[in-house]
Amino acid sequence: MHVVIAGGHGQIALRLERLLAERGDTATGLIRRPEQAHDLESRGARAVVCDLEWTPAAELAEHLRGADAVVFAAGAGPASGSARKESVDRAAAVLLADAAGLAGVGRYLMISTMGLDRADDPGMDPEFAAYLRAKAVAEDELRHRDLAWTILRPGRLTDDQGSGLIRLGAPSLPMGSVPRDDVAQVLLALLDTPAATGRTLELTSGGESVADALRAVLSAP
Repeated sequence: MHVVIAGGHGQIALRLERLLAERGDTATGLIRRPEQAHDLESRGARAVVCDLEWTPAAELAEHLRGADAVVFAAGAGPASGSARKESVDRAAAVLLADAAGLAGVGRYLMISTMGLDRADDPGMDPEFAAYLRAKAVAEDELRHRDLAWTILRPGRLTDDQGSGLIRLGAPSLPMGSVPRDDVAQVLLALLDTPAATGRTLELTSGGESVADALRAVLSAP
């Protein structure tokens, strides 16, 4: 399997690239800065410099040709300002969908977030609210594309060592946290699971293995 990951230098992306390489798959990470390439290469991934805020869809499509799947793992970051939430968390996700369609790559996994309905909560930080709104619009755009999409909404991300024990379900799970290690493991499993197409899934730490949790959520009515 060949997987292209937008936001290839992100913390979840680096973990996913390592997992793909370890089992003999090919991972290509799209990065903004050449100096990030070493971190991808040390995990067995190929790095391609491609700024998703400035690259036309047709040019991006050339980096996707021949891939079996794309993963949107890019993010503007917490200190980036509302404008970049729009240009990265929404517009870049849509751009990747456009490019995937042009390149004939049908499978698209998006990392989103739990709590999208909290954007208008009293006291919500304006920049975080902008992030939630950008993610919500990006999800909606993806659902209207002719792609085999899956949206994964993790809870609060931590750098704790992954346990491999999770809770996975349709919205809305109770809020919780989850290690980035376990998010990468779930993404790997979703890449292997065509039956997850067209599903929006929420993820926190829990008590089931990734395989059992995924099997249960896909068999639920």
